[in-house]
Amino acid sequence: MTTFDDLDRYVALPRVSGLTLAPDGSRLVTAVATLNPEKTRYVTALWEVDPSGERPARRLTRSAKGEGAASFLPDGGLLFVSARPDPDAAKDDDAPAALWLLPDTGGEARVVATRPGGIGGFQVARESGHVVLSSSTFASSVTAADDEKVRKDRKDGKVTAILHEGYPVRYWDHDLGPDRPRLLVGTVAAEDLLAQPSEDETRPGRMELRDLTPDPGGALTNASWEVTPDGATVVTTWQAVEVGGQRETLVAIDVATGTRRTLLDDPRFEYSAPAISPDGSRVAVQVWTRSTANQPPDVAIRVLDLPTGEQATGELATGELATGELADPLRGQGWDRWPNDATWAPDGSAIFVTADDGGRTPIFRIDLATGALTRLTGDHGVYASVRVSPDGSHVYAIRDAMDAAPAPVRLDATAPDQQPTFLPGPVEPLTLPGTARELVATAADGTTIHSWLCLPEGASEQNPAPLLVWIHGGPLGSADGWSWRWNPWLMVARGYAVVQPDFALSTGYGRAFVERGWGRWGLEPYTDLLAAVDATEALPEIDATRTAAMGGSFGGYLANWTAGHTDRFKGIVTHASLWALDQFGPTTDAYDYWRREMTAEMALANSPHRFVDQIRTPLLVIHGDRDYRVPIGEGLRLWAELCERFQGRDEPMPHKFLYFPDENHWVLTPNHAKLWYATVLAFLEHTVLGRPWEVPALLR
Repeated sequence: MTTFDDLDRYVALPRVSGLTLAPDGSRLVTAVATLNPEKTRYVTALWEVDPSGERPARRLTRSAKGEGAASFLPDGGLLFVSARPDPDAAKDDDAPAALWLLPDTGGEARVVATRPGGIGGFQVARESGHVVLSSSTFASSVTAADDEKVRKDRKDGKVTAILHEGYPVRYWDHDLGPDRPRLLVGTVAAEDLLAQPSEDETRPGRMELRDLTPDPGGALTNASWEVTPDGATVVTTWQAVEVGGQRETLVAIDVATGTRRTLLDDPRFEYSAPAISPDGSRVAVQVWTRSTANQPPDVAIRVLDLPTGEQATGELATGELATGELADPLRGQGWDRWPNDATWAPDGSAIFVTADDGGRTPIFRIDLATGALTRLTGDHGVYASVRVSPDGSHVYAIRDAMDAAPAPVRLDATAPDQQPTFLPGPVEPLTLPGTARELVATAADGTTIHSWLCLPEGASEQNPAPLLVWIHGGPLGSADGWSWRWNPWLMVARGYAVVQPDFALSTGYGRAFVERGWGRWGLEPYTDLLAAVDATEALPEIDATRTAAMGGSFGGYLANWTAGHTDRFKGIVTHASLWALDQFGPTTDAYDYWRREMTAEMALANSPHRFVDQIRTPLLVIHGDRDYRVPIGEGLRLWAELCERFQGRDEPMPHKFLYFPDENHWVLTPNHAKLWYATVLAFLEHTVLGRPWEVPALLR
């Protein structure tokens, strides 16, 4: 008996994420999400982890609203974002998130910055302590008082309308506007922190915030930025307006004057995740080639000289760029991967990146002088939140895997192919109800297809397990690590085997593997999927007569396509899925992206809705109304067309539709997550195991 046998116990599991390191390397801080007392949402607290691995983790914060982003000041004080009540202000249950400080010397946390639109992300200058933060502000507002008045007038007048003059207009699960993010800067002065509070926003004890971007429009929407160690310059992504949308450029902002200069602006590329070198002279930035109908993107890390904006000679970590414009010192080493966010070595001699690689996400060290590449991690883990100790000797990260929940670890900063050292974290490792192993299949064109297979305890030739095929989303992604939203171990605990293939379009196998499926969604991705299923069903531990398929987002698309092209599955679960591609493209929140790939011809050739008359397999359709990535119209049309074709009079409808009015692309609240799993399990028990259909109690 494990935690995965009970949905209440599962959703109550604490969940670790993120990592920040103190300037002197003595403290690590991570976030842990747990259920609130009502068990209706998750609340995040900050915990300290000992980098040496000698002391147990200890909790730093506790509040009903929870905490968000955290970072250290140069003196060791810990800044974090929270909407918890300010004891020095009037009670306001709807108060926006503020910036709080927990002093290194201990004691109570206190507010150091507020804005009417709340505090979003923030960055701290490593030496000067300047804090650059984002806050959503109305275009007409010059001061915080102006912004407060506009908000009050809209609230009192019950006005929610937004006037748009460009694209995009929404993102993921929320509208963009009427306020837009700006960057502001301030410092936390020791003498101010000791002063008595007053009612003014610039009162002693509060940071005086200066607006660096007084009229950005939508340029800072979803921006990523960093500030130089001396606090003199902010490097940030900046949305440039183009016909029908936007694209990411890179700019530098002088903190003293607010003057902005462009570092990178090329219509062929987009830029993200700038990381400034420890001496402030260079910036590493992720570069994406822009996809077309015939070419997928490519990804690089480019290193620039910050004062001039010129590329630093020979300093680039990349996969194969489609344009051939940028030098590639790693190609000669056979490295064809897409690097994620760069983290600098303290002496500036190297950068550390992660990259999907064959069903895992290792950490790589890249020497900037020689281009030498070292893979630090030799296990099957997925690594994120990479942090490097001040002396350059160790790397800290959050590690998860297909068979392990996220946890903090330590690695040597230079040794290749290591096993991680697990640090005493705030959460104990989980006992799983089975085992995970890798599986390979061969596609029709000879390409190797990698999968992870999770098997229940006791599965054997004498006791074969029914099979669930889980199809990952993206489509540019990989089935390579832990997921709280789609967790295979809940199914394994109930006797199912779960296989998760990486088909054409998956990352971690080189650009050519992505190209195989580009613009061909219904071809190689589908045939790769079936090849992986064939290989799995051939195993003696698998009952090939009882197989179902499940997918979400692009995985839902592929589930829909599969339903219209084969009846080999007993049941199919399609979550937040694309159904009619001509309808999906213009209504998603990112049409400016999809229109480059999804021509009218591609949409017609690859749209699942054209094959609705061939569907013979029972479908469980799941969709959230606040899903702006794959709008609810996709689910509604799929359901309407399934119902239209149901000819049964005296027999029950074989298809089901689970609808969430207030969930988005993923089902995030714990009460709805339980209901999601309960409904999926009931559907599988009926279609795969042949048991009578039983509606979950809260849906009857």
